[in-house]
Amino acid sequence: MNRFSQKLVFAWAAAGTRYLPFADAATPDLPLPRLLRLSLFQISVGMAMVMLIGTLNRVMIVELKVPSALVSIMVGLPLLFAPLRALIGFKSDNHRSALGWRRVPFIWMGTLLQFGGFAIMPFALLVLAGAGEAAQAPPWVGYIGAGVAFLLVGAGMHTTQTVGLALATDLAPIESQPKVVGLMYVMLLVGMIGSAFIYGELLSDYSPGRLVQVIQGAALVTMCLNVVALWKQEARHSVRQSAPVADPSFRESWISFSKGGHAVRRLLVLGCGTAAFTMEDVLLEPYGGEILGLSVSATTTLTATLAFGGLIGFGWASRVLSRGADPFRMASGGAWVGIPAFSAIIVSGYLQAPWLFASGTFLIGLGAGLFSHGTLTSTMNLAPKDQVGMALGTWGAVQATAAGLAMAFGGVLRDSVAKWSDSPTGYHTVYGLELLLLCVTIVIMLPLLGRKTKL
Repeated sequence: MNRFSQKLVFAWAAAGTRYLPFADAATPDLPLPRLLRLSLFQISVGMAMVMLIGTLNRVMIVELKVPSALVSIMVGLPLLFAPLRALIGFKSDNHRSALGWRRVPFIWMGTLLQFGGFAIMPFALLVLAGAGEAAQAPPWVGYIGAGVAFLLVGAGMHTTQTVGLALATDLAPIESQPKVVGLMYVMLLVGMIGSAFIYGELLSDYSPGRLVQVIQGAALVTMCLNVVALWKQEARHSVRQSAPVADPSFRESWISFSKGGHAVRRLLVLGCGTAAFTMEDVLLEPYGGEILGLSVSATTTLTATLAFGGLIGFGWASRVLSRGADPFRMASGGAWVGIPAFSAIIVSGYLQAPWLFASGTFLIGLGAGLFSHGTLTSTMNLAPKDQVGMALGTWGAVQATAAGLAMAFGGVLRDSVAKWSDSPTGYHTVYGLELLLLCVTIVIMLPLLGRKTKL
């Protein structure tokens, strides 16, 4: 290699470390290719999120005429499993497998749940669409089938994501763990962006049969990605097969985890802010289709816009936080960004301005990325060293529960207001409530700003 080529390679490597979010999370024992391969499980989770929250809720509400309240409840069904994320993380911290693994059995079970949910979903949608022989089945069969499918996919997502993040932190040095977890979330957003564009392209000529094919393809890709992600990642330790059980109980671990650091206030901030940023998740695409007249392909692409905003937020927050910035102040900044974002969404409906709607969607993603990274980093900084899985599980449990409740409530509120008013007022009421929640989040967070507490 000549001198010019060497300089070019070194410059490219330096630029990658400087500008690629979390690229400096790689270490000699955990090189970037292995880290990126492990992150494939987040790609599959991102695919599932876009399918559930983006594509399917739009199709069920607009094309299949399923009431948005019922669709919101279906999308919110995974919240029944969300509170168990803390327990799942705790169990994976202390699991003793006959094969010598802690994390792999849980991730594999989550993968099977995701695959099973996607396998059931096409049959439920065919019943709801009244296609072929499925038209003879009563509608409640489709509702139950869709609900079970949403529940299985959601349970698989929660299990895979919680334990996968814990495995990533196991493989990384302590000083690199927050960066590694941040990289995992960046890959989640990359998966959401990529799958949203792919779904949008595949569904540009929408039909129930084409939607079934896309769902079946998502199930197969999920299985393949997760198998590749897990391959030779976690070492097998035979000592786990026969070692005496001396692990603390879940109650003891929870008491240790929740002491100090304004734990209750931190969880309240996370729950309130998450609800503020996610209450509209099942309404954005139907809003674009019903109020602004956008196509299925166009509204699915909006999910990519939302995820792209989150990616920018995560990347920028990574650079700032790596210099020692206060993570709570970063989270507060994300909440402030959400205020003009939801204002733009509301105004776009009155002006019939799709570009303003897309801009507001991008800002929602940006604010949510800043908020999520700030709360995630503070959780990692304050977590006891032997409770990484529980810390991530608790953060995920509060976030997922708040998101699920908010999405379900948002759909019910929209339908209730629309009955005595009109459809735009129903949507705008939800967006106005989110503005209020963001203001409440900012106020609750004030005592946390600038604190440098450690457990």
